[in-house]
Amino acid sequence: MTDKKPLILNLFEMACISHITHGLWPLPGNNRHRFDELGYWTELAEILEDGGFHGVFLADVIGAYDVFRGGPETALREGLQSPNLDPLLVIPAMAAVTKRLGFGATFSTTYEPPFAFARRASTLDHLTSGRFGWNIVTSYLPNAARNFGLEGEVPHDRRYEIADEYLDVLYKLWEGSWDDGAVVYDREQGIATDASKVRYIDHVGEHFRVAGPHIVHPSRQRTPVLYQATGSPAGIEFAGRHAELVFTGGRTTEDFRRNAAEMTASAERHGRSRADLRFIVQAGVVVGRTEEEAADKWRTYREHVSLDGILAHSGLRVDLTAYPRDITVAEAVRRSGVPESEVPFLPLDKTVGAALDGLQGSREGRYFVAGTPSVVADEIERWLDDDGVDGINLRQYHSFDTARDFAELVVPELRRRGRLVEDSGAPTTLRDRLFGRGDRLPDHHIAARYRGGANLDVPVPPLRFAAPVPPVPLAAN
Repeated sequence: MTDKKPLILNLFEMACISHITHGLWPLPGNNRHRFDELGYWTELAEILEDGGFHGVFLADVIGAYDVFRGGPETALREGLQSPNLDPLLVIPAMAAVTKRLGFGATFSTTYEPPFAFARRASTLDHLTSGRFGWNIVTSYLPNAARNFGLEGEVPHDRRYEIADEYLDVLYKLWEGSWDDGAVVYDREQGIATDASKVRYIDHVGEHFRVAGPHIVHPSRQRTPVLYQATGSPAGIEFAGRHAELVFTGGRTTEDFRRNAAEMTASAERHGRSRADLRFIVQAGVVVGRTEEEAADKWRTYREHVSLDGILAHSGLRVDLTAYPRDITVAEAVRRSGVPESEVPFLPLDKTVGAALDGLQGSREGRYFVAGTPSVVADEIERWLDDDGVDGINLRQYHSFDTARDFAELVVPELRRRGRLVEDSGAPTTLRDRLFGRGDRLPDHHIAARYRGGANLDVPVPPLRFAAPVPPVPLAAN
């Protein structure tokens, strides 16, 4: 009999009032308005660690949602990811009250220099004793580009070209700039660091010039666990070279399998394998002690969902709520004057009413279940065995009831079935907990080429996803 595949269990979070379950923050007992309190994050961290979660996945944006209805007003009224705190800064508070919980935080490669982020990431890996993971994003909001002095977004595939070099710089700093054993703390001779074991990286590339050396000594993992959320061709190629834990999904089993197969093929092109990847999907779970209790919770959540919040989050340039529900979406788009090419995801043949109803229920696809603990565990086992997922990012409908319900009701059932291992509680790194093969990246990962200061002056062939795209000009001051 083969061992049962275990579940990687994360909570999906964001330091804001309304993350992805729009309209639910005012529900009785919901703590989302406390996101700017230290106590919110320490209480949450203790719930997750005690409840058997592997980690918390922290999303982020660096701009406002201001496309829908021509401005940010709807998003601001809804609390849609604004106000929004820096996710990196809440991690030390959570780490201080836990020993094993991992932290995956989002940071963009597009707008800030790599040397500064290398320092932050190494600092977090030190302060968490090796429990830090980085969710690599390139940022997509038009307002984010304007916030950093650009007239518009850097084209999609160009962002990934920049990100590829960004990672190359980071690997040189994290893996190649300091040797193990460089820090000696020799009190008798008054020597803190053996300078012969620290070196400049002298990176000169198309997008970055970084001399080094890294300003932080090696942390337990050196390179944090590398997360990525993607599904585009450029993103999939990038993930094949770099990512370890991939946040992907789809509306159906076939969608997920196709994405996972494409990423696995990309990894193999870069000398890696399926064993080097963990695939995580966003999942909605509403659990009750009885079917009636679960159904009542789900009905409450459905009744409070905000359509405006969903539409603002989608960034639609056409406000379908301004048109009669019985006309087609195509007719509404025609009346709006927006070209159909700029609303590629709208179902043009449906009525406006049907489209809006579909958007309101769009989160609940393959990876959603409501029911008793046994019903939920049955479905999660299907995701693991039939689809091939490795884990879930649990979507929050209520803070902290979503996490507590899962910890108290579902975790014991999954443990009983051998799908969650009740570990010894001994501290470990995030990478070792996810892969079970040590703290550091494997030798066949591209980052390992710089260990010991090797290959620092040998260019890496860049990933090319499309024809060269001219740079976006700086906005006039």
